Amino acid sequence: MGNRLSKIYTRTGDDGTTGLGDGTRTAKNSARVEAYGTVDEANSAIGVVLSYDSVPDRLREVLTDIQHDLFELGGELCIPGHSAITDAYIEKLEAALDEQNQTLPPLKDFILPGGGKAAAACHMARTIVRRAERRAATLGDTEDTRPELLKYLNRLSDLLFVFARVLAREETGQEVLWSRNR
Repeated sequence: MGNRLSKIYTRTGDDGTTGLGDGTRTAKNSARVEAYGTVDEANSAIGVVLSYDSVPDRLREVLTDIQHDLFELGGELCIPGHSAITDAYIEKLEAALDEQNQTLPPLKDFILPGGGKAAAACHMARTIVRRAERRAATLGDTEDTRPELLKYLNRLSDLLFVFARVLAREETGQEVLWSRNR
C-alpha cells in the first residue's frame, strides 16, 4: 500500500486545483475531477443503502463488492492512462442483474422512487450513478476514456434499479407505481 496520510489538509488545493494520480495538477472543476468526484458520491450513496438493516445479505454482498469496484473505477478516472475496469466487472454486474431480476414480476408501469428507506436510498444511488455516467461521457468528449467505464456505470444504474425494486418488496411488500390519473 502507498503512503498513508498523516495530515489530512495539505493546502495544495487552496488555489482551485487538485492533484491527479499521476502527479499532475488540474482545476477542481475539470471534467475529469467532476467524473471521479461523482463516482465517489455514488459510492457514498451505496454506503447509505448498506446502512439499512433491511438489505438482504445477497444484495449487501454485491453492493459491498461494487463499492470496491467504484474505488477502482474512480482511480482509473483519477490517473490518466490507467486501466482498472475490465469486461469481467461488467459481466459480474450482468449476472447479479439477471439473478435478481428473475425474482421480480415484469414491469407494466413506471415506478416512483420510494418503497421504503433502503429502496429510496437505492433509487438515489441509481440517479447519482447515472450522473457519474454522464460526467464520464463528458470527459470522453475531450480526453481518452475506455468504453468499459461507461458500460460499467450503465449496468450499475440498471442493477441499482432492480435492487431498489427488490428492496421495496422486502420493506413494504410493494413498489410505488406512477399513476397518470391520480
